Formats: sequence, C-alpha cells, structure tokens
Amino acid sequence: MKVHGLLLQRDGERREERRHDGRVAVDLHNTRWCSDGLEITCDNGEKVRVAFALDCCDREAMGHVATTGGITAEDVLDSMVATVEHRYGQVNRVPEPIEWLTDNGSCYAARNTRACGRGIGLIPCKTPVSSPQSNGMAEAFVRSLKRDYVRVNPRPDAQSVIDQLPGWFAHYNDVRPHRALRYRSPREFIAQTCEALSGL
Repeated sequence: MKVHGLLLQRDGERREERRHDGRVAVDLHNTRWCSDGLEITCDNGEKVRVAFALDCCDREAMGHVATTGGITAEDVLDSMVATVEHRYGQVNRVPEPIEWLTDNGSCYAARNTRACGRGIGLIPCKTPVSSPQSNGMAEAFVRSLKRDYVRVNPRPDAQSVIDQLPGWFAHYNDVRPHRALRYRSPREFIAQTCEALSGL
C-alpha cells in the first residue's frame, strides 16, 4: 500500500511538502537552508542542545538557539526568525520562497512549525526517515563543530558552553575554510560572490 500511495495521511500532514533525497548543496544563496540539532555534554554532566540553520550555498551558520532542555517547536521557530532576520533584517516574509530542509524530528515536523515557516516564506522539505545523509551539510557542520570547537574548548558547565557558542559560530563563519568553497570561509565566499556579481 505504501509503494502505491494508498496509505492514509496523518492528521495535519500535507502532501505538497516534498521529500528531499538528492543533492543538498545549491548554487544560489537563499534558495535552500538546512537545519538540524546537536547535543554537547559538559564536564559536570549537563547537556546543551543546539539547533542551527545553514545556507546550503555558502554554508554560513546564520542562526542558532541553545537550551539545557529539549529542542522544542518554539525553539525551531525562534531559529527560523533569527535566520530570516540575519539575512533580510526585520521583515515579515522572505522576498522569494526558500526551502527549509530538516530531518523528521518532532520539533521540525510539528504542525505549528511548518505552518509558521510557510507563513514567512519557508517551504518545509524533509529528509526520508532513517536517511541522515539527505541532510549531509547539516551533519557535516555537526561533526566540524564538535571536532574543531567543542573538543578543544573548556566545557565545565552548560552556561559556559552557551556563552561560547556565538564565538564558535563567528569563527566558523569568518575563518574556517571549506573545501567546497575553494578553501574560503563562508563569509569570504559571500563577499567574493557579491563582489563578482556587482562587477557584472
């Protein structure tokens, strides 16, 4: 029945939300953003959970939320708004629709999250179940953040980690080179792309 599309829709499920199982990277800024979360364990046993958003073209980490509880739908909404404001300033809606690529976590799949995302111009786009590689850019960011920042910095407690996160994200955006960006940082790539476009 599943193969032939004969299963009933879940309450609130919308069929027009497409499933993503192709290439994550895109060639134009602000056409697809991806989001995911990670957990950081502190020396005292506390856990910090972080949700973030990246542009799938330039890989800039545009917004994040951090909490010592679980990531909720409200946290994801805060991240969406912070991301939109980072790129466009105080606007009610993005100028052109942007795909919002996530996994199937409950905070992302919540009806309110999807509805609010659509309300500000983000098109929900989910990965297939049990297929984290379909959001490979976000998975790579998690690995980089844990390897290059979490493991080499002191993490005595949750508050110290939360306080360090903005600096880690700024360093990632301003300094850390990416092979896919020809060994430029996300913001170097953005600046050079804007410069090239203004010269046309």
